[in-house]
Amino acid sequence: MKVPFLDLKAQYDGMADEIDTAIKAVIAKTAFAGGPFVEEFEKSFAEFCDCRHAVGVGSGTDALWLALLAMGVGEGDEVVTAVNTFIATAEAVNFCGARTIFVDVDESTYTMRPEAFRAAITTRTKAVIPVHLFGQTADMDPIREIAREHGLLVIEDACQAHGAAYKGAAAGSLGDAGCFSFYPGKNLGAYGEAGAVVTNDGNLATELRMLRDHGQKKKYVHSRVGWNARMDGLQGAILKVKLGRLREANEARRRSATTYRDLLGDRDDVILPCEADYARHVYHVYAVRVRDRDRVMRDLMDKEIGCGIHYPIPLHLQEPYRSDDWCPGAFPVAERCAEEFLSLPMYPELSLEQIHFVAESLGGSLDGK
Repeated sequence: MKVPFLDLKAQYDGMADEIDTAIKAVIAKTAFAGGPFVEEFEKSFAEFCDCRHAVGVGSGTDALWLALLAMGVGEGDEVVTAVNTFIATAEAVNFCGARTIFVDVDESTYTMRPEAFRAAITTRTKAVIPVHLFGQTADMDPIREIAREHGLLVIEDACQAHGAAYKGAAAGSLGDAGCFSFYPGKNLGAYGEAGAVVTNDGNLATELRMLRDHGQKKKYVHSRVGWNARMDGLQGAILKVKLGRLREANEARRRSATTYRDLLGDRDDVILPCEADYARHVYHVYAVRVRDRDRVMRDLMDKEIGCGIHYPIPLHLQEPYRSDDWCPGAFPVAERCAEEFLSLPMYPELSLEQIHFVAESLGGSLDGK
């Protein structure tokens, strides 16, 4: 049985008429760069995240970068974030002229350890970016409390957490701003690149709208140096359709996660994802931990089971971030996870038969069969 790691074709087939109608509407109105379709999506996404404002941009990286710029993060500042994230989190900090300060993560949730954040704060610290990794929020109450004590900005990297919740509050609504990616494989994915920043701060939203559009308050009137980071109209229309199905799709992911746990939970040679007491996990990635990961991955791929690794090299060991301060062993939890993580197929259209085949195949590989 062939089980793809991700099946965007099956997703499209389930909503093809709505998607095609939305695309034709954009073409008919020739509203391709920003415009009414983006505005409609922004309104709906702000409501979904329980925030007053959503600002659509060109990518999740744009969302992180422009949020930092809009809040005044710049040269000489430091921003604390988790070391086991996609590089865009750190890149956004560096593109502001600030320095990224990495911290290790919790052994169970793989999100920022609040006590590690506290220990990393210096007189130059301006902000913290907790990363809601794989679809589960970081432990935000202690992170926010530490940030308040030190007067720091809190910017959520919610790029993998569309629809996740912390103690009932929506991911993205927990800090000064929440940043989302709509890369095609995300729980809410565009048909290309797109992103958004959500916030309850009207002044921040105004600043973000200027920054994404060359610093314009109105056409050809530039208040500051900005960038071309507008969301395309086609992406806004597609995302509006898919947003209407997101809750249902996330529930399907959660059911699949439960099935994986039912089938694999009794094994002591695989560590399954946990859902923290405070969290509603939406399983963007279903990353298990196994020994001899590369061999196990080859075994699964030989059986036509798609899988991945998120992420094989922690950021402090990537070439742009190597330094005397961050040698191998500096962040032991993240480094151990990087050697053991194996991401199994996870998407709303995954069938029970496919999950059973993946679990049986994984078990067979671990048993040496």
